[in-house]
Amino acid sequence: MKKILITRRLLRTCEDKAKEIFNADLNLNDELYSQQKLIELSKGCDGILSSLTDKLDAETINKLPDSIKIISNFAVGFGNIDLDAAKNKGIAVTNTPDVLTDATAEIGILLILGACRRASEGIESARQGGWKWSADYLIGKQLTGSRLGILGMGRIGQKIAKIAKSLGMIIHYHNRSKLSEDKEQGATYHDNLKSLLSVSDVLSVCCPASKETVDMINKETLEYLPKGAVVTNVARGDIIEDEAMIDALDRRKVYAVGLDVYKNEPNLNPGYLKHKSAFILPHLGSATKDTRTAMANLAIDNLDEYFKTGDCQNKVN
Repeated sequence: MKKILITRRLLRTCEDKAKEIFNADLNLNDELYSQQKLIELSKGCDGILSSLTDKLDAETINKLPDSIKIISNFAVGFGNIDLDAAKNKGIAVTNTPDVLTDATAEIGILLILGACRRASEGIESARQGGWKWSADYLIGKQLTGSRLGILGMGRIGQKIAKIAKSLGMIIHYHNRSKLSEDKEQGATYHDNLKSLLSVSDVLSVCCPASKETVDMINKETLEYLPKGAVVTNVARGDIIEDEAMIDALDRRKVYAVGLDVYKNEPNLNPGYLKHKSAFILPHLGSATKDTRTAMANLAIDNLDEYFKTGDCQNKVN
């Protein structure tokens, strides 16, 4: 029986599944392991079921025991893992695609609605009580007829586009390459970032984290947006340069932001707290029971498939 290290707690049914298939080392206290502790705990293990909270950089991977043959990441993303270092050490890396598309897209729409309709301010006002209605009380931006720019029209971007279109939004997108007509769903393709941002009344960041996308939304690119645009991020925090975004909010270049992800999670840049228009969530994209169960089960299945066949259809390196 293969031995695996599971770095964070999973739902109990998923942990039970892992224990049926493997000699599974569980993290019952859900401790955030240091890189050194993760290395130590992986001794004698054949694989690791990791989480996005685990920083598996080149230095850490190079210190893993030679017995480790696979890192199964409990996420659709894998920006926490140095893929090249893993490949050079002969370690396969897998992810959990498809299963979190719907749940994450729902949060993407929530961010758009929350930021455009000033939900944070409304919630606070309702909790405090004593608010008085007036014709201009908490007026926000209407989605119907507004242009939604989707940066990264993958599975999640396409689902957000489908829902947003039903709300009357006009869809534009930028990808490395143009999609087929059936996947575009009538959206307009832009072959460069500047062109997309220039028509985005609302921007939804959905692209994967990579060396190319780090700080892609920065001081320069924010100027391409129409004045008073709304920016939302359901992808990865590294894609937005926080200081530039906060400055854009200060100047009212950007009307509001909706963030489910941000740099240095869980520590939010305090500059955002100055803005009532900032609608912030604690990385809830995949946070439904069905989705988290499906993600964990797929991560376990990835390990099982690799150990049985020496390969895995969800291998990313």
